[in-house]
Amino acid sequence: MAFHEVRFPTGISIGSRGGPERRTEIVTLGSGHEERNSSWADSRRLFNAGYGVRSLDDIYLIIAFFEARRGRLHGFRFRDFSDWKSGSPGGLITPMDQPLGTGDGATTQFQLSKTYASGSQSYLRPISKAVAGTVRIAADAFELTTGTDFGVDSSTGLVTFTAPPASGAVLTAGFEFDVPVRFDQDRLEIDLASFNAGQIPDIPLREIRI
Repeated sequence: MAFHEVRFPTGISIGSRGGPERRTEIVTLGSGHEERNSSWADSRRLFNAGYGVRSLDDIYLIIAFFEARRGRLHGFRFRDFSDWKSGSPGGLITPMDQPLGTGDGATTQFQLSKTYASGSQSYLRPISKAVAGTVRIAADAFELTTGTDFGVDSSTGLVTFTAPPASGAVLTAGFEFDVPVRFDQDRLEIDLASFNAGQIPDIPLREIRI
C-alpha cells in the first residue's frame, strides 16, 4: 500500500458529489433522552466522482487512473471544489488566512491546518496534502519568503522554518490543498449508453488518514 502524489482528473472531479462524514454513536435512554458520543476526532470525506463523467474520453481516462492505482490499493489526491483553499473557494489566498502556531524560539516545524468555526464552536482540520507553490506564510502579519525563510513538504503539510520563529511570534498561513483519498471499490461498472457516449454511475472515493 502506498500513496501516489497524483491528482484525480480535475475535469471529472468538478462534477462530483460528496462531503464530510462523521461517526456519532447515539443511545436512546428509557426516558427518551439521548446520549451521544463522537467516535472520530476528525471528519472523513466521501465523494462520488461518477457524476463528472461525460464522454468516452472521460471513461478511458478513469480506467487508466483506476488501473494505475490498482483499484483500492493506492491512495491519491482529490480536488474537492467545495473546499480547497485556506479561505472561501471564491476568495484570494492570503498569508493570514489560517493560524499556524506561535513561535517559542526553538520549534522550527509546524503543521498546516484549517479551522471551521460556527458560533462559539470550531473544528481544527489537519491539512496534509498542500498544493506545491501555493503556500504563503506570515509572522506577525509580515509575509515571509518561500525557500529563504521556510520550506513546505507538500506531501505532509509540514512547514519548516530555516530559523526558529521568535518567541511569541504569531504564525499564519494561506494555501491550496487536496484531499487524500482512495477508490472505495475494486471494480468499475461502465455503461456504454451509445457509440460516442457513456457513463460510470458510481465512482466512490473515500478519504484516508495520512
